[in-house]
Amino acid sequence: MQEINKLRNDSGIPKGFYKKLVKIALPIAVQGIISSSLGLVDNIMVGSLGEEALAAVGIAMQIFFVQYLFVFGFVSGCGTFVAQFYGAGDKKGVHKTLGFAITVSLLIGLIFFVAAFFFPEKVISLYTDDISVVPLARTYMRTGSWTILFLGFSIPIEASLRGTQQTTLPLYVSSFVFSLNTILNYFLIYGKFGFPHLGVYGAAIATVIARFLEMFILLIVIRKGNYLTGKLPEYFDWNKLFLKRVINNAKSTTGNELFWSLGQTVYVAAFARLGVTAYASFQAANNINNVFIFAGYSLGDATLIILGEYLGRRENELAEKISKKILKIGTIIGIISAFGLYFIGRWMLQLFELTELGRIYSERLLLVMAIIMAIKVYCTILVIGILRAGGDTKFAMFAECGAVWLIGVPLAFFGALTLQLPIYLVYALIGSYNIVEAAILTQRFISKKWNKTMIVGLESEDIKLNENRLS
Repeated sequence: MQEINKLRNDSGIPKGFYKKLVKIALPIAVQGIISSSLGLVDNIMVGSLGEEALAAVGIAMQIFFVQYLFVFGFVSGCGTFVAQFYGAGDKKGVHKTLGFAITVSLLIGLIFFVAAFFFPEKVISLYTDDISVVPLARTYMRTGSWTILFLGFSIPIEASLRGTQQTTLPLYVSSFVFSLNTILNYFLIYGKFGFPHLGVYGAAIATVIARFLEMFILLIVIRKGNYLTGKLPEYFDWNKLFLKRVINNAKSTTGNELFWSLGQTVYVAAFARLGVTAYASFQAANNINNVFIFAGYSLGDATLIILGEYLGRRENELAEKISKKILKIGTIIGIISAFGLYFIGRWMLQLFELTELGRIYSERLLLVMAIIMAIKVYCTILVIGILRAGGDTKFAMFAECGAVWLIGVPLAFFGALTLQLPIYLVYALIGSYNIVEAAILTQRFISKKWNKTMIVGLESEDIKLNENRLS
């Protein structure tokens, strides 16, 4: 640790920090862009079948969206421990955290699989009863339900690879999955090269195949000699203290992502009631928005990884200095991404088969999304990166979910159903909650109550022995 402390510049930031930040964040950003592009390509190809097909896939995807963020929330809570165990040099700690994350993720996934496969009509009825949309949405949801189980493995493994600073491996896997999904979409949606013309059904099959191979490759990766490779019992070596500590941390991140994602689906329910054209325009603009915002979101993941490493080494003061730097960088990236979203996004809208009114709505939605992007990125770095790195997950949950449900959700229905505003103005109303959230999170950051080391007392015996020898 003394050697580490010597390697500082005048501001107290470790030399090589920015290089390290780029090394970790860039692959995560590229992977995020590729992953979101998978959904974008799906929607572009399906959208060529008409606004009804685009709306149907968007509605069907809501259950996958909630399940993904539900699992991501739990895994993110576990990620605090992965990053800190890695910083402490505790391989066995990483392995048991990964094993626990996969086990719980699969249990969560099983619940969503049952809902999507056996009761798709009930889920879809929460959003629409349009007879032109429901059959298509049902087909996509039931067929795509198998991806829920595959992601129960993939999400924890990818998160643990990133948490141990193996960020390029998930990038390579995502690149392969994106390429395969795009090719299969082309074959199965349009019936090319002798394949049947399956439309929406073909898009679902393509996604299932791609996600299955993603899971298969990641399972091979963790058995082929990297930081996640261990003996099978190590993944299940949970004691009472470990379970208590991880669950206490993860239940807040899980609740955070669950209630936040449910809030987003409530927005969708409000948007869908504005009509097929309005919702199709939102689906197009939102898919483009996701591509650009991931550049900023990646800093949240990178922040958790980097701060977790320093907190695992008990360098709490340094973690605070680094977090301030990342917040400044993130704000700048958010502004740059906002310009890209609006100017490049308008061109990308040409790839969607929208009516003239739908195109106007989409362009105005892009403008609103661009205006609030920087503050969204700022909040994401605080919630996912800084507060979660220090285990301050309960406060993050109340701040983010409180803003969504007490401000965003009421405004969504007030704007859509009471005032009957155009969809871009409804979205602007909802976006006001980000200002309140940013103010609350900033105050918490300044208080330094987030800055904690979570793994004290959880280290493996060999790590404890080494620490004793050094002392």
